Amino acid sequence: MVTRRDFLFKFLVIGSAGTGKSCLLHQFIENKFKQDSNHTIGVEFGSRVVNVGGKTVKLQIWDTAGQERFRSVTRSYYRGAAGALLVYDITSRETYNALTNWLTDARTLASPNIVIILCGNKKDLDADREVTFLEASRFAQENELMFLETSALTGENVEEGFLKCARTILNKIESGELDPERMGSGIQYGDASLRQLRQPRGSAAQAKQQCNC
Repeated sequence: MVTRRDFLFKFLVIGSAGTGKSCLLHQFIENKFKQDSNHTIGVEFGSRVVNVGGKTVKLQIWDTAGQERFRSVTRSYYRGAAGALLVYDITSRETYNALTNWLTDARTLASPNIVIILCGNKKDLDADREVTFLEASRFAQENELMFLETSALTGENVEEGFLKCARTILNKIESGELDPERMGSGIQYGDASLRQLRQPRGSAAQAKQQCNC
């Protein structure tokens, strides 16, 4: 039996190399820690179907390499992303300082409306922390981002990060702020009946007029 899906969202996992992006994705998809994690070469992919607000949503997640030499390759995957996890390592000031560049790329190359959640990863290494929760929280607030700290090792807040992002996208669709019909929105309907339900009044008549011209 094929599971009915209401929506499909395209997600990105972005941030500097060594922040644990691949481990976060693996923890979310497989529900376990990825022991033998090497730096991602180019892009890796994973998907998972989740229930968000009573809707069945398939998340297609692109995990991008954080190394500078792959930036030209990974940037091409930004287009049409609805959501992103922007990841830094709480034990590395350098990865935190690079956040502004990653954020600019996401909002320029994906969409100004992309929903982004800031993830301070490696929460299990709190004793080695270089970035305080308060500091990162302030950065998130200033840049209109959601924020939480995660641990790919223990799984803490990993699922919540992806689901919080998906929930926000869904809320924006329902409020009319995001239009799945817009090209490059990163959102697709999983069921044709949803498209018909959301079709604005008058659009059928407009379509008929266009056919007659």
